[in-house]
Amino acid sequence: MAEEGRRGEEEDRGPGAAHRGFVQMEELVEKLKLLNYEEEVLVKHNMKSLSRHYFVSSPYLASNPGEQFYMFTIIAAWLINVAGRPFTEPQEYDEPNATVSNILAELRALGVQVDFPPSRLKSGSGEHVCLVLDHLAEEALKRRGFTFTRPKYPAEKPEEDGVMDDDAELTLSRVEEEMIEEADDEEEEENMMDLEALKLPSSHAQSEPSSKPDRILESTVDAAEWRLEVERVLPQLRVTIRTDNKDWRIHLDQMHQHRDGITSSLRDTRSYLDKLQEDMGKTLEKVGSREKYINKQLEQLIQEYRSAQAKLSQAKERYKQASGGVTERSRVLAEISEELEKVKQEMEDKGSSMCDGAPLVKIKQSLTKLKQEMVQMDVRIGVVQHTLLQAKLKEKSNMTRDMHATNIPEPAAGPLA
Repeated sequence: MAEEGRRGEEEDRGPGAAHRGFVQMEELVEKLKLLNYEEEVLVKHNMKSLSRHYFVSSPYLASNPGEQFYMFTIIAAWLINVAGRPFTEPQEYDEPNATVSNILAELRALGVQVDFPPSRLKSGSGEHVCLVLDHLAEEALKRRGFTFTRPKYPAEKPEEDGVMDDDAELTLSRVEEEMIEEADDEEEEENMMDLEALKLPSSHAQSEPSSKPDRILESTVDAAEWRLEVERVLPQLRVTIRTDNKDWRIHLDQMHQHRDGITSSLRDTRSYLDKLQEDMGKTLEKVGSREKYINKQLEQLIQEYRSAQAKLSQAKERYKQASGGVTERSRVLAEISEELEKVKQEMEDKGSSMCDGAPLVKIKQSLTKLKQEMVQMDVRIGVVQHTLLQAKLKEKSNMTRDMHATNIPEPAAGPLA
């Protein structure tokens, strides 16, 4: 059912929708290279470079959903951070639903409209994965101030080469013409009559013998021998002209040859191409009519599938909210349980201290020690009192003695004194 629904959506968008992911993925790889993802992501996580069609979902390409989803989350988190939004890098064993929801939330925060369920990203490949990464790469490039501009091609000067070739050809032709003219001049000089010799006196001319033949010259050479000699010498008399590839005449001959070849080939292939075009047109008409028939037959099922997908996404959202409430309540329960354990421990400590007889033994020992100290203090007090009594008695005896000494009369002085 899911495969049929996906085919129905592709048919609604057109025949080229199946190949749009390949083009979008190639553009994404170029944008990631501009952002230097090879050093900032691949080297950090020890990963391989992305192929041109890594995130494309196709039956003709090998896929690894777990690896592709992990690569998608790592690159998406890095792009979000580059775009200026703080985002925690996901781990390999994190909850996929929570990770995908967080990525889509950051994408909405960047101003991108998301009109597909989060389940489309859990496979780690497909059109929506490429779409999300492409939007994030665009935001990252804007953040770094990169903009695409028109290419500037270097100024080419093909005319100079042509001019140089023409100059070379003209120089070569001029040299040939000069050589021909020199040869002609030499022949004319050889054939020129000596006019000065004609002006000499006639007597001198008469003195010299006449060179005019007396009769008609006839050849004495056999005609057969002459033909054999001509055949023998003829190869040596042939002039060989070397062809120059830069000569415009050779280029013109080549152009005529190529034109004749193209014309003959086109005449042969035109009929095949016309036939192929006719067959393709008929095939496309059949495919279009079949598509319309299948869409009409499966329209009700596709609507039901879409409604079921919407209900499923709503149920997943409610489950996520409920899971968040359960997590919060579990945390509160853990805190309450920890406080209860502390109270129980305190109560156990107090109960053990109340049932223990060690404090009573300590009190008895302290009383015994106090009694001993009291006995010692009594002994000391008795000694001090005895010492004080002795001092008082001694002092009293001294006072009595002094008083008796004062009351005794002095003896009278005699005559001997």
